Amino acid sequence: MLTRVDHVMICVPSLAEGIEAYTRIGFNVSPGGVHTGRGTHNAIAFHEEDYLELLSLADRAAYRAAAPGGPDAGLEEFLAQGGGFRQVIVQSDDLVADVAAMRRRGVDVSDASDGGRRTPAGQELRWKTAVLGPRDPLPLHFIQHLTPLKERRAQVARAGDHPNGVLRMDRVYVVVPDVAAAAQTYGRVLGMPGPRIQRGAVIKADMAVFDIGPTGLTVAQPAEPGPAAEALGRRGPGPFQVLYRTSSMGAAARWMDAQGVPPPARGIRNTGERAMLVGPDAACGAYIGLVGPA
Repeated sequence: MLTRVDHVMICVPSLAEGIEAYTRIGFNVSPGGVHTGRGTHNAIAFHEEDYLELLSLADRAAYRAAAPGGPDAGLEEFLAQGGGFRQVIVQSDDLVADVAAMRRRGVDVSDASDGGRRTPAGQELRWKTAVLGPRDPLPLHFIQHLTPLKERRAQVARAGDHPNGVLRMDRVYVVVPDVAAAAQTYGRVLGMPGPRIQRGAVIKADMAVFDIGPTGLTVAQPAEPGPAAEALGRRGPGPFQVLYRTSSMGAAARWMDAQGVPPPARGIRNTGERAMLVGPDAACGAYIGLVGPA
Protein backbone atom coordinates (compact mmCIF):
# COMPACT_ATOMS: atom_id res chain seq x y z
CA MET A 1 0.00 0.00 0.00
CA LEU A 2 0.97 3.63 -0.34
CA THR A 3 2.19 4.75 3.08
CA ARG A 4 3.31 8.40 2.98
CA VAL A 5 4.91 11.15 0.92
CA ASP A 6 8.50 9.90 1.01
CA HIS A 7 10.31 12.97 -0.28
CA VAL A 8 10.12 15.94 -2.59
CA MET A 9 12.45 16.53 -5.52
CA ILE A 10 13.61 20.10 -6.12
CA CYS A 11 15.72 20.33 -9.28
CA VAL A 12 18.46 22.94 -9.43
CA PRO A 13 20.79 23.99 -12.27
CA SER A 14 23.72 24.03 -9.81
CA LEU A 15 23.78 21.57 -6.93
CA ALA A 16 26.26 23.72 -4.99
CA GLU A 17 23.99 26.76 -5.26
CA GLY A 18 20.98 24.69 -4.26
CA ILE A 19 22.79 23.44 -1.16
CA GLU A 20 23.74 27.00 -0.26
CA ALA A 21 20.16 28.25 -0.66
CA TYR A 22 18.60 25.55 1.50
CA THR A 23 21.34 25.84 4.11
CA ARG A 24 20.42 29.53 4.41
CA ILE A 25 16.77 28.54 4.92
CA GLY A 26 17.93 26.38 7.83
CA PHE A 27 18.23 22.83 6.51
CA ASN A 28 21.27 20.66 7.15
CA VAL A 29 22.00 19.52 3.61
CA SER A 30 24.53 16.78 2.80
CA PRO A 31 25.88 15.69 -0.61
CA GLY A 32 24.01 12.55 -1.59
CA GLY A 33 26.14 11.08 -4.37
CA VAL A 34 25.66 10.02 -7.98
CA HIS A 35 22.72 8.01 -9.33
CA THR A 36 24.04 4.93 -11.12
CA GLY A 37 23.48 5.09 -14.87
CA ARG A 38 21.41 8.29 -14.77
CA GLY A 39 23.96 11.11 -15.02
CA THR A 40 22.45 12.91 -12.04
CA HIS A 41 23.61 13.70 -8.52
CA ASN A 42 21.83 14.97 -5.47
CA ALA A 43 21.95 16.37 -1.95
CA ILE A 44 19.74 15.34 0.96
CA ALA A 45 18.19 17.00 4.01
CA PHE A 46 16.79 14.15 6.16
CA HIS A 47 14.03 14.74 8.72
CA GLU A 48 12.39 12.16 11.00
CA GLU A 49 11.33 9.75 8.25
CA ASP A 50 11.01 11.84 5.08
CA TYR A 51 13.53 14.02 3.31
CA LEU A 52 14.14 16.83 0.87
CA GLU A 53 16.12 16.04 -2.26
CA LEU A 54 18.00 18.57 -4.37
CA LEU A 55 18.73 17.08 -7.78
CA SER A 56 20.93 18.27 -10.65
CA LEU A 57 22.81 16.97 -13.66
CA ALA A 58 26.29 15.60 -13.00
CA ASP A 59 27.11 14.25 -16.46
CA ARG A 60 25.05 15.42 -19.42
CA ALA A 61 26.45 12.77 -21.76
CA ALA A 62 25.52 9.99 -19.32
CA TYR A 63 22.10 11.57 -18.78
CA ARG A 64 21.41 11.70 -22.52
CA ALA A 65 22.54 8.09 -22.93
CA ALA A 66 20.20 6.83 -20.20
CA ALA A 67 17.05 4.96 -21.11
CA PRO A 68 14.22 7.35 -22.06
CA GLY A 69 11.03 7.53 -20.07
CA GLY A 70 12.61 7.00 -16.65
CA PRO A 71 12.32 9.18 -13.55
CA ASP A 72 14.55 11.89 -15.03
CA ALA A 73 12.81 12.28 -18.40
CA GLY A 74 12.65 15.96 -19.35
CA LEU A 75 15.03 17.04 -16.57
CA GLU A 76 17.45 18.85 -18.89
CA GLU A 77 14.65 20.98 -20.34
CA PHE A 78 13.22 21.63 -16.88
CA LEU A 79 16.58 22.89 -15.64
CA ALA A 80 17.01 25.06 -18.73
CA GLN A 81 13.85 26.90 -17.60
CA GLY A 82 15.36 27.55 -14.17
CA GLY A 83 14.42 24.39 -12.27
CA GLY A 84 12.21 24.25 -9.18
CA PHE A 85 9.91 21.81 -7.39
CA ARG A 86 9.43 19.03 -9.91
CA GLN A 87 8.25 15.77 -8.34
CA VAL A 88 6.42 14.36 -5.33
CA ILE A 89 7.65 10.86 -4.46
CA VAL A 90 5.14 8.59 -2.71
CA GLN A 91 6.37 5.63 -0.67
CA SER A 92 5.02 2.09 -1.06
CA ASP A 93 5.58 -0.95 1.13
CA ASP A 94 4.97 -3.28 -1.85
CA LEU A 95 5.51 -1.48 -5.14
CA VAL A 96 4.87 -4.48 -7.40
CA ALA A 97 1.45 -4.94 -5.79
CA ASP A 98 0.69 -1.20 -5.94
CA VAL A 99 1.61 -1.04 -9.64
CA ALA A 100 -0.70 -3.98 -10.32
CA ALA A 101 -3.52 -2.26 -8.41
CA MET A 102 -2.99 0.98 -10.34
CA ARG A 103 -3.20 -0.89 -13.63
CA ARG A 104 -6.48 -2.48 -12.56
CA ARG A 105 -7.76 1.09 -12.11
CA GLY A 106 -6.62 1.96 -15.64
CA VAL A 107 -3.53 3.94 -14.59
CA ASP A 108 -0.66 4.22 -17.08
CA VAL A 109 2.31 3.26 -14.89
CA SER A 110 5.66 1.58 -15.51
CA ASP A 111 6.87 -1.66 -14.02
CA ALA A 112 8.72 -1.37 -10.72
CA SER A 113 12.42 -1.10 -11.59
CA ASP A 114 15.56 -1.26 -9.47
CA GLY A 115 17.46 1.91 -8.59
CA GLY A 116 20.41 2.81 -6.44
CA ARG A 117 22.95 5.39 -5.38
CA ARG A 118 26.38 5.31 -3.79
CA THR A 119 26.90 8.01 -1.17
CA PRO A 120 30.17 9.96 -0.96
CA ALA A 121 31.05 7.77 2.06
CA GLY A 122 30.59 4.62 -0.01
CA GLN A 123 27.20 3.55 1.36
CA GLU A 124 25.03 1.70 -1.16
CA LEU A 125 21.35 2.63 -1.13
CA ARG A 126 18.81 0.52 -3.02
CA TRP A 127 15.17 0.97 -3.98
CA LYS A 128 12.50 0.15 -6.52
CA THR A 129 10.70 2.92 -8.38
CA ALA A 130 7.79 3.30 -10.79
CA VAL A 131 6.77 6.29 -12.90
CA LEU A 132 3.53 7.31 -14.54
CA GLY A 133 3.16 7.12 -18.30
CA PRO A 134 2.02 9.73 -20.83
CA ARG A 135 -1.69 8.98 -20.34
CA ASP A 136 -1.41 10.01 -16.67
CA PRO A 137 1.22 12.78 -16.66
CA LEU A 138 1.04 13.67 -12.97
CA PRO A 139 4.14 14.91 -11.12
CA LEU A 140 4.28 11.74 -9.01
CA HIS A 141 6.82 8.96 -8.69
CA PHE A 142 6.50 5.89 -6.49
CA ILE A 143 9.26 4.31 -4.44
CA GLN A 144 9.84 1.28 -2.25
CA HIS A 145 13.03 1.50 -0.22
CA LEU A 146 15.06 -1.69 0.01
CA THR A 147 17.53 -0.07 2.43
CA PRO A 148 16.11 0.21 5.98
CA LEU A 149 15.28 3.67 7.34
CA LYS A 150 18.01 3.57 10.00
CA GLU A 151 20.66 2.95 7.34
CA ARG A 152 19.21 5.62 5.05
CA ARG A 153 19.33 8.20 7.85
CA ALA A 154 23.01 7.34 8.36
CA GLN A 155 23.86 8.80 4.94
CA VAL A 156 23.78 12.31 6.47
CA ALA A 157 25.77 13.50 9.46
CA ARG A 158 22.87 15.21 11.26
CA ALA A 159 19.53 13.70 10.26
CA GLY A 160 16.61 15.63 11.70
CA ASP A 161 18.75 18.27 13.39
CA HIS A 162 18.07 21.44 11.43
CA PRO A 163 18.62 25.06 12.51
CA ASN A 164 15.07 25.84 11.33
CA GLY A 165 13.68 23.16 13.66
CA VAL A 166 12.02 21.17 10.87
CA LEU A 167 10.74 17.83 12.15
CA ARG A 168 8.83 16.38 9.23
CA MET A 169 6.93 17.09 6.07
CA ASP A 170 3.30 18.00 6.72
CA ARG A 171 1.91 18.61 3.23
CA VAL A 172 2.92 19.08 -0.37
CA TYR A 173 0.91 21.22 -2.80
CA VAL A 174 0.33 20.85 -6.53
CA VAL A 175 -1.30 23.74 -8.37
CA VAL A 176 -3.94 22.81 -10.97
CA PRO A 177 -6.41 24.79 -13.12
CA ASP A 178 -9.43 22.65 -12.07
CA VAL A 179 -9.37 21.16 -8.57
CA ALA A 180 -12.49 19.02 -9.01
CA ALA A 181 -11.16 17.32 -12.14
CA ALA A 182 -7.68 16.96 -10.63
CA ALA A 183 -9.08 15.37 -7.47
CA GLN A 184 -10.77 12.68 -9.57
CA THR A 185 -7.56 11.96 -11.50
CA TYR A 186 -5.32 11.88 -8.43
CA GLY A 187 -7.87 9.74 -6.60
CA ARG A 188 -7.84 7.17 -9.40
CA VAL A 189 -4.03 7.04 -9.45
CA LEU A 190 -3.70 6.86 -5.66
CA GLY A 191 -6.65 4.52 -5.14
CA MET A 192 -8.34 6.95 -2.76
CA PRO A 193 -11.76 8.64 -2.72
CA GLY A 194 -11.86 12.30 -3.71
CA PRO A 195 -11.57 14.55 -0.63
CA ARG A 196 -13.92 17.42 0.07
CA ILE A 197 -12.92 20.79 -1.38
CA GLN A 198 -11.77 23.33 1.21
CA ARG A 199 -10.21 26.79 1.12
CA GLY A 200 -6.47 27.14 1.70
CA ALA A 201 -6.15 30.45 3.54
CA VAL A 202 -2.39 30.91 3.11
CA ILE A 203 -2.05 29.72 -0.49
CA LYS A 204 -5.34 31.47 -1.48
CA ALA A 205 -6.76 28.45 -3.26
CA ASP A 206 -9.52 25.86 -3.24
CA MET A 207 -7.90 22.55 -2.43
CA ALA A 208 -8.41 18.82 -1.98
CA VAL A 209 -6.08 17.04 0.47
CA PHE A 210 -5.28 13.34 0.07
CA ASP A 211 -4.04 12.10 3.44
CA ILE A 212 -1.40 9.44 2.78
CA GLY A 213 -0.37 8.19 6.19
CA PRO A 214 1.06 11.16 8.14
CA THR A 215 1.41 13.43 5.11
CA GLY A 216 -1.03 15.29 2.88
CA LEU A 217 -0.88 15.49 -0.91
CA THR A 218 -2.84 18.57 -1.92
CA VAL A 219 -4.15 19.68 -5.30
CA ALA A 220 -5.03 23.36 -5.33
CA GLN A 221 -6.84 25.70 -7.72
CA PRO A 222 -6.15 29.43 -7.26
CA ALA A 223 -9.16 31.32 -5.89
CA GLU A 224 -7.57 34.77 -5.67
CA PRO A 225 -4.13 36.36 -6.05
CA GLY A 226 -1.60 34.57 -3.85
CA PRO A 227 1.08 31.86 -3.90
CA ALA A 228 -0.98 29.32 -5.87
CA ALA A 229 -1.94 31.86 -8.55
CA GLU A 230 1.65 33.10 -8.76
CA ALA A 231 2.95 29.55 -9.21
CA LEU A 232 0.36 28.68 -11.87
CA GLY A 233 1.15 31.85 -13.81
CA ARG A 234 4.90 31.40 -13.52
CA ARG A 235 5.34 27.71 -14.33
CA GLY A 236 1.90 26.28 -15.11
CA PRO A 237 0.41 23.26 -13.33
CA GLY A 238 2.73 21.33 -11.03
CA PRO A 239 4.16 21.08 -7.51
CA PHE A 240 4.87 24.44 -5.94
CA GLN A 241 4.99 24.24 -2.12
CA VAL A 242 6.21 22.00 0.69
CA LEU A 243 4.87 22.63 4.20
CA TYR A 244 7.05 21.48 7.08
CA ARG A 245 6.25 21.14 10.77
CA THR A 246 8.90 22.86 12.88
CA SER A 247 9.65 22.83 16.60
CA SER A 248 10.01 26.64 16.59
CA MET A 249 8.99 29.17 13.97
CA GLY A 250 10.83 31.83 15.97
CA ALA A 251 14.10 29.92 15.78
CA ALA A 252 13.60 29.38 12.05
CA ALA A 253 12.91 33.08 11.47
CA ARG A 254 15.96 34.13 13.49
CA TRP A 255 18.22 31.73 11.58
CA MET A 256 16.97 32.95 8.20
CA ASP A 257 17.31 36.58 9.24
CA ALA A 258 20.93 35.96 10.26
CA GLN A 259 21.58 34.38 6.84
CA GLY A 260 20.10 37.33 4.95
CA VAL A 261 16.98 35.49 3.73
CA PRO A 262 14.12 37.95 3.08
CA PRO A 263 11.51 37.81 5.89
CA PRO A 264 9.01 35.02 5.17
CA ALA A 265 5.40 35.96 4.53
CA ARG A 266 3.08 35.28 7.49
CA GLY A 267 -0.43 33.88 7.47
CA ILE A 268 -3.02 31.82 9.34
CA ARG A 269 -4.04 28.43 7.98
CA ASN A 270 -7.64 27.29 7.79
CA THR A 271 -6.73 25.07 10.78
CA GLY A 272 -6.11 28.25 12.82
CA GLU A 273 -2.37 27.64 13.00
CA ARG A 274 0.09 30.39 12.20
CA ALA A 275 2.43 29.70 9.31
CA MET A 276 5.19 31.42 7.40
CA LEU A 277 6.22 31.04 3.80
CA VAL A 278 9.62 31.38 2.15
CA GLY A 279 9.24 32.56 -1.44
CA PRO A 280 10.58 30.94 -4.62
CA ASP A 281 13.35 33.51 -5.10
CA ALA A 282 15.00 32.25 -1.92
CA ALA A 283 14.12 28.55 -2.36
CA CYS A 284 15.18 27.71 -5.92
CA GLY A 285 11.73 28.11 -7.43
CA ALA A 286 9.68 26.48 -4.65
CA TYR A 287 7.60 27.83 -1.79
CA ILE A 288 8.75 26.44 1.57
CA GLY A 289 6.18 26.73 4.36
CA LEU A 290 6.75 26.29 8.08
CA VAL A 291 4.11 25.69 10.73
CA GLY A 292 4.51 25.08 14.45
CA PRO A 293 4.85 26.78 17.81
CA ALA A 294 6.25 30.28 18.07
